[in-house]
Amino acid sequence: MSTAKISSDFWQGKRVLLTGHTGFKGSWLSLWLQSMGASLRGVALPPPTEPSLFEVAHVAAGMDHCIADIRDLAAVQALVSEFQPEIVIHMAAQPLVRLSYQQPVETYATNVMGTVHVLEAARHAGSVKAIVNITTDKCYENREWVWGYREDEPMGGHDPYSNSKGCAELVSSAYRKSFLKDAGIAMATARAGNVIGGGDWALDRLVPDILRALQAQEPVLIRNPHAIRPWQHVLEPLSGYLLLAEQLYTQGQTAAEGWNFGPRDEDARPVQWIVEHLCASWGNGASWTLQPGEHPHEANFLKLDISKARQRLQWAPRWSLETALTRITEWHQAWLAGQDMRALCLNQISQYQATV
Repeated sequence: MSTAKISSDFWQGKRVLLTGHTGFKGSWLSLWLQSMGASLRGVALPPPTEPSLFEVAHVAAGMDHCIADIRDLAAVQALVSEFQPEIVIHMAAQPLVRLSYQQPVETYATNVMGTVHVLEAARHAGSVKAIVNITTDKCYENREWVWGYREDEPMGGHDPYSNSKGCAELVSSAYRKSFLKDAGIAMATARAGNVIGGGDWALDRLVPDILRALQAQEPVLIRNPHAIRPWQHVLEPLSGYLLLAEQLYTQGQTAAEGWNFGPRDEDARPVQWIVEHLCASWGNGASWTLQPGEHPHEANFLKLDISKARQRLQWAPRWSLETALTRITEWHQAWLAGQDMRALCLNQISQYQATV
């Protein structure tokens, strides 16, 4: 089956509101939308890390950049109403499992009520035709199965982050049935796996932690080397979100449901495989070791079934995990060398789109 291409013609001039545009995934998606000529407004808190992809790649240069907290309903309503977007992509979140143990109230306030605020503002704007709400593969009730979760599996989540995203899925379903469908707004939720890519400096994320250690010429500390995750380059799920938004806009309610965007089965790999490949790719005698001490609960095995996206959106992963890790190493070493990172990001997007 041929893989669907992202249509620049569709996105040219579209009024798109993106929440969370200052984050890692949001910055990559902002650059992609800018490259296709979308009229883009971002709504988010300031970048969550220093350095950040948002600053390093000069993401604000090609969009309407607004700082606001999605926990503030009035602020969200004002920004959405004024901009009159046709498409809303809701990505703003507290995205870290371990931080959610330390800050459960803030995690639920952002991930649950923040979602309510964005959907409430969108339904009253009078301009919105399509909404893509980004949740996570961790929204499922994890039973440590060896097969992938399908979109109709029960929601759950052990930790506050995962559970809050399961709650956001339930909020989305209620809004769709109660308000959005009758208003002619098609909304889907999108669930992606462990996303990796250049420009991620988050704490307590595997690849950024590895890169920090490699840069400092220290051994990489690993908590759970045998945990298996659905690793994928950031451009993989973003391409799915873009295809899904176009489908919602053009086909209406036919795509207004939950969607998985994960890697190929063979790219659901243990942590140890990732760290060994990055150390080898980096060179310079890089090594890793087990991190001592007790750690909060994290799922050991999690995999997504992407059959629906393959069949109905003609979406499929394009880059193998080896290619993704190579692109990350190239990105990070280019940044260390002082290269133009906006240009490099746009070049990697072009490389991705050219891959069949």
